[in-house]
Amino acid sequence: MATFRKKVDNRIRVQIENGVLEKHRTMFVIVGDHGRDQVVILHHMLSKATVRARPSVLWCYKKELGFSSNRKKRMRQLQKKIKTGTLNLNQDDPFELFVAATNIRYCYYNETHKILGNTYGMCVLQDFEALTPNLLARTVETVEGGGIVVILLRTMNSLKQLYTMSMDVHSRYRTEAHQDVVGRFNERFILSLVSCQTCVAIDDQLNILPISTHIVNIKALPPKNQDAPPSPREQELKDLKESLQDTQPVGVLVDCCKTMDQAKAVLKFIEAISEKTLRSTVALTAARGRGKSAALGMAVAGAVAFGYSNIFVTSPSPDNLNTLFEFIFKGFDALQYQEHLDYEIIQSLNPEFNKAVVRVNIFKEHRQTIQYIHPADAVKLGQAELLVIDEAAAIPLPLVKKLLGPYLIFMASTINGYEGTGRSLSLKLISQLRQQSAESQLSLTAENRSTNTARLAAARTLHEVSLQESIRYAPGDPVEKWLNELLCLDCLTIPRIISGCPLPQTCDLYYVNRDTLFCYHKASESFLQRLMALYVASHYKNSPNDLQMLSDAPAHHLFCLLPPVPPTQNSLPEVLAVVQVCLEGEISKQSILNSLSRGKKASGDLIPWTVSEQFQDPEFGGLSGGRVVRIAVNPDYQGMGYGSRALQLLQQYYEGQFPLLDEKESTTSSQITSISSEAVSLLEEVVSPRKNLPPLLLKLSERPAERLDYLGVSYGLTSQLLKFWKKAGFVPVYLRQTQNDLTGEHSCVMLKELNTDESPEQGQWLSAFWKDFRKRFLSLLSYQFRNFSPSLALNILQNKNAKEDGQSALTSAELSALFSPYDLKRLEMYSGSMVDYHLIMDMIPSVARMYFLKKLGTVSLSAAQCALLLGIGLQHKSVDDLEKEIELPGSQLLGLFNRLIRKVVQFYSSIQEKAVEAEMVAAKDITMEPTTRTLNEDLDEAATEIQERQKQDLEKIKTMDLTQYMIRGDDEEWNQVLKTAGKSAIISIKSDQKRKQPEELNQKEELHGKKQKKNKSKFDKKGKFGKKF
Repeated sequence: MATFRKKVDNRIRVQIENGVLEKHRTMFVIVGDHGRDQVVILHHMLSKATVRARPSVLWCYKKELGFSSNRKKRMRQLQKKIKTGTLNLNQDDPFELFVAATNIRYCYYNETHKILGNTYGMCVLQDFEALTPNLLARTVETVEGGGIVVILLRTMNSLKQLYTMSMDVHSRYRTEAHQDVVGRFNERFILSLVSCQTCVAIDDQLNILPISTHIVNIKALPPKNQDAPPSPREQELKDLKESLQDTQPVGVLVDCCKTMDQAKAVLKFIEAISEKTLRSTVALTAARGRGKSAALGMAVAGAVAFGYSNIFVTSPSPDNLNTLFEFIFKGFDALQYQEHLDYEIIQSLNPEFNKAVVRVNIFKEHRQTIQYIHPADAVKLGQAELLVIDEAAAIPLPLVKKLLGPYLIFMASTINGYEGTGRSLSLKLISQLRQQSAESQLSLTAENRSTNTARLAAARTLHEVSLQESIRYAPGDPVEKWLNELLCLDCLTIPRIISGCPLPQTCDLYYVNRDTLFCYHKASESFLQRLMALYVASHYKNSPNDLQMLSDAPAHHLFCLLPPVPPTQNSLPEVLAVVQVCLEGEISKQSILNSLSRGKKASGDLIPWTVSEQFQDPEFGGLSGGRVVRIAVNPDYQGMGYGSRALQLLQQYYEGQFPLLDEKESTTSSQITSISSEAVSLLEEVVSPRKNLPPLLLKLSERPAERLDYLGVSYGLTSQLLKFWKKAGFVPVYLRQTQNDLTGEHSCVMLKELNTDESPEQGQWLSAFWKDFRKRFLSLLSYQFRNFSPSLALNILQNKNAKEDGQSALTSAELSALFSPYDLKRLEMYSGSMVDYHLIMDMIPSVARMYFLKKLGTVSLSAAQCALLLGIGLQHKSVDDLEKEIELPGSQLLGLFNRLIRKVVQFYSSIQEKAVEAEMVAAKDITMEPTTRTLNEDLDEAATEIQERQKQDLEKIKTMDLTQYMIRGDDEEWNQVLKTAGKSAIISIKSDQKRKQPEELNQKEELHGKKQKKNKSKFDKKGKFGKKF
C-alpha cells in the first residue's frame, strides 16, 4: 500500500508547543470522515512537545467506536511482528500502532460521570450529534494544561450544515403540536469557535479552515527563563512553606501544594482535624481544575498522621476518587510511610470500577482504615471519625443530608454546575449548615436551656473554603474562557441593579426573540449572560443542558420583566425577572387513548400526559396550555412582588388582553436555510453572525399571543413556593408520591384556567380534578406524605381558588354507617372529659376525613385544631410528635383536641335529633276561620231541632201501651201504708198480678237497649252547635 507524505502546516505544531509552554489547552475541530487518522499526528506532536511520558487519552463516543479497542490483542500482534521482523512502519496502519501503544480510556457519553475528578493529556469527542452541553463541559474540563481537545465532525461542504443538523437530544424537544426544531445552539457553537484563541478548525487533511483566522500569524513563544523572579503569589507560597518546615506533619503536606489557595485549604482541613471535636464541617467549593481532590487527599493523609482510625470516603463512583487516592499516597510518601510495610492498598474487583482503590489499611502505629462507601450506604458510618465527600454536587441532596452525622466532615464540590445538579448543594445544603452554625454560636439563656440543649448538642460549626487559582492548567486558559462563555457557566456573580426598586406595577413584560438572543452578537451575548446569571443565582437545579433546551426547543418561549426604560437610554436594560414558558397540549385524543392503553407516555407535554394518566381523562390532552418552566427573580429583589407581577402580565397576555397594534404584521421566518451544494467550499467559507435579525425584545402588544385554555406549573413542593403559586390563583391537581432523586422534594402540578369569564360551563373540569385530588391526598397522608409538616399539608388542602359547589352535609344514614351507637357514646364521654383520648383514637381518621371533605357543615376549627386533627387523624402521628411540629405543649394540644371533639359531637347530636324529629307524627295545624253564620243562628237551629225531636218522642209515648208501668193500689191502700211506714225509706204494697219470668224481662231489656243506641248515634252526628261534620 503506497503512502503519500504531506507536510503538516507548521502553525499546528507551533500552536501545540505554545500551549505546552503556557500550560494552556488547545482545541482542534476536525471536519471529515478521516479525522481520527489525524488524531495520531496531533498526539505525536503533543508527545514530542511534552517532556513527560506519552499523554493519556480519553476517547468518548456514543455507541459504535468504529474500530477495535482490544489493546492486549493489538500488543500481541505487534510483538509477533517485531519478533518475526515483519513490522513495516511505512505500511502498517499508524492508527493501529497508536491505539496499541497509548493509554486510552474509552467511555460512552452516558457514562462520562465516571471520569469526574480524573485528568488526561488528550480528549477525543466523536459522534457530534450525541454531544450535549453537559457532556462537553464534563469532558473538556478533564484535560490538563498543555493538552489537546479534539472534536471530530463528519465530512460536510460547509460548517453551516451544522446549523440544520439534527442532534439526538432534539427528539426529546419535539411534541405532537411542535415539530420544528431550530438548531440555534449549534449555530452559536460554530460562531463561538472564532473567539477561542487556541481553537483551530482543520479538515481531515490537516488544512486550516478560514474560521481560524487568529492563528494565521502565530509565532512560536520563546522557552521560559528558569532564572525569572517568582510572582508575588509564588513568593508568598514559598514563604509559607518555609515557615512551616518545623511544624510537622503539616509542613511536609503543605510542601506538596501547588498554589497558595490550595495550601490555605489544606491548613484549614488540618486545623479542623487537630481540634478533634468531631463537630466541624469544612466545605470546599471551586471551579474545575483547581485542586480540590488533591487538597482533600493531603488532608486525609494528615488525618492518618493525627491518629484518626476510621476514615470513610464517598463520591458518585469509585472512579471519581483516582486523584484523591493518588494524593493520599503522595501525602504518605511525604510522611515517609512505605507501602506494604506501613499500609496496603485494596483495589476493587468489580470490572465496572476499573480497578479503582476502595480501601487502604494502615498499620504503622495502630490499625487505621480509609474505606470507600457508596453515597447511599449512610448506615455504615456508625464508627466513623472522618467522612470525606468528593464531588458532593453530583450526589443527590437527600443522600448528602443522610451522610451528615456526629463526625468530622470534609466535602468538596464543583459550583459551576457541570454535574447537572447545579447549585443545589451551595444554595440549599450549605445555607442550611450556615444557619445551624449560626444557631450553635448563640448563648443559652435560662428560658431556652431545656428546649435547646438537645438541638445545640447536635449543632455543628461550618468552615467554608474556596479555591480560585487553577492548577490543572495555567490561569487565563482560553479554552476555559471559551467554555464558560459558550455555556454561560461563569454566571455566579450578578451585576447589581443600579436603577433602584421600581414599583412592580410600573414594570413591563417583554417577549425575548430567541433567534436574536442566540445569534452571537455582542449585545445579545451580554443580555444572555445576564439572563443565565439570574437562572443560576435564583434556582438550584441548573445544568448546561438547560441552555440548549432554551435555544432549540420549539415549544419554549422566554419573557423578561424590565423596569421602566427611559427613551434616552442606549444601554441594555436591567432584568428584574425572567419567565420561561413551554406550550403544551393539543394532543389528539387517539394518541392519548393509545398511550393510556399501553401505559406509555411520549416525551414532552409534561402536564397533559401526567394529568391524563392520573385522572384517566382522554379529553384533557386536547386542551392547549402553557407550563411555566421557571420564574427567576434577581436574588436581591425576591419577595418584592416582581415574580407575581410577571405572572400576572403573562396571564393577561395569554388571555388576549394585549391587543395587537400592527394587524398586518409580517411573520419573519425564523428557520435557518439549508446550504445548497453550489455554495463555496469548506476552505473558502467565512462564517459570521447573521444579519437582518428582528429586535431582541418585543412588547407584548407587538406579538400575537397563542390561544391557551390554562396555565400550569410543575415544581418541587416547598411551603414558600406553594404559597406563591396559591397566591397567583393556581390549584393543585397532582402530587408525586416518590421524592425527586436530586432534591428530595415531591413534584407538584398546579393549574389555573384562563378565559373563564367567556365560557363558565367549561370551568367544571378543574374543580372536578381538585375534588378528586383532595380525596386522594387525604388517603395518602398516612403513607408517602406522612412526613409533611401539618402546616404544609393544610396549605395544600385549603385552597380558595378552587370553585366549591355546595357540599352536601353528612346525613343520619351516613353517620350510622360510619359509627355505631357505642362509638357515638364514647365520643360523647370524651367530649365530657369522662374518659382518656386513647378510647376514641380509632374514630379520629373518619372524623378528620369528613371534616376535610367539608361534610361537617358549620363546624369551624382554628388553625391549630385543624393541624391537630390532620396530624392525629390522617397522618397518624403521636401527640409527642405534634408537640414539636405545632410548637405547643402537649397539655394544650389535648385541650384543643377535646374542644374540637366537643364541636363534632354537637354536630352529630344535631343530625340525630333532626332524624328523630323527622320520624315523629306531625301535629296538624288548626286554622281558625270565621264561621258563615252567627252564634245565635246556630243556637236557634239547634233549639228547633230539639223541640221537633221532643214532639216526636211525645207522640210515640201517646201511642205506647203504658199499662205495664201502672202503679198498683188505690188511694186508701197508699195512705194506710204511708202512715204505718213512718220514717222508713222503703215501702211495699201488695199487687194482684203475677211476677214476670226472667227470660221475658231479658228480651224486653235488649229491645230497649237497641233503641237507646240508635237514638244516641243520631245525636252524635251533630256538632256542638248542631252543625254536621
